[in-house]
Amino acid sequence: MQKKIVGNRRKAPSRDLTERILSCAREVHLLLGPGLLETTYEEALAHEFSLKGIQFVRQKEVNLSYKGKSIGWHRIDFLVEDEVVVELKSVEKLHGIHEAQLVSYLRSLNKKAGVLINFNVARFTDGVESFAI
Repeated sequence: MQKKIVGNRRKAPSRDLTERILSCAREVHLLLGPGLLETTYEEALAHEFSLKGIQFVRQKEVNLSYKGKSIGWHRIDFLVEDEVVVELKSVEKLHGIHEAQLVSYLRSLNKKAGVLINFNVARFTDGVESFAI
């Protein structure tokens, strides 16, 4: 069962790492603002992670399977420190499908913590959702 944690990330697994990730994303949002393409934010966030010494894999391939059969590959935006899945968006509003996508990636990678970040918001905190499963 998924547990969505918004606002109070103290209960989330990988809390300290999640806070470091959000600090980097906050810096990107502060300097670039909303309204750009997702790929622009991805590039900037990768650079910010590097500057802060945070280890990450960008565009990590995830093999999805169904009843033991491989059914295709998907890419996640970031796997940080082999612990936290980070999905980026630049959309008018986050929807349930965005959350479902992140949860599917968490399950596929057998990870416990994820962060969904929408950069297309005026206030950074309005575009952030943390997940623990």
